[in-house]
Amino acid sequence: MAELKGSKTKLRAYFLAHVGEVLSYKQLQDVAGGVAEFGRRIRELRNEEGWAIVTHRDKDDLKPGEYMLESLKQRPAFARNISNETRACVLDRNGYTCQMCGLAAGDIDVQGRRVRLCIGHIVDKSAGGSDDPGNLRALCTKCNEGASNVTLPRPKLIKLLAQVRRATAHDQMKVLRWLIKKFPSKVSKRA
Repeated sequence: MAELKGSKTKLRAYFLAHVGEVLSYKQLQDVAGGVAEFGRRIRELRNEEGWAIVTHRDKDDLKPGEYMLESLKQRPAFARNISNETRACVLDRNGYTCQMCGLAAGDIDVQGRRVRLCIGHIVDKSAGGSDDPGNLRALCTKCNEGASNVTLPRPKLIKLLAQVRRATAHDQMKVLRWLIKKFPSKVSKRA
């Protein structure tokens, strides 16, 4: 954890020394000491400390992977108020599974890394969302990074069933095995 705090401090200092300059993903990753989740540290600087760090989503002339600290003026910051009890409740409620991609904690992602889950907001705090459990969901770090205040709507049951019905019998069996693995206590009660 000391490494992560150190990377956030380094990133803050680098941004402050380069106000108004376009900084690349690679530059910032190097500054952070190669820490894999340096993107999270940047979000913490923006959301929790209020620094005006923008990306291509905020500013049209920036390309994906480019960042800029627009000014030294800090915005109101969001405090982290999610208790450990709430985190545990949300993770348990969501079956320790990412609610966007479906990967479970400890699974291997497409990049060959073990999935780590975090808590994400359905309606982001910057859009007026709260820290109530009903506005929280389990997300893997990759999906949480990509969510960026955008939430995909959940498919309606009828659409989901239609997709499963259209799949091959082999893929349907894979879905069944996945569901049984995800909800073992529910299956054993009915058997």
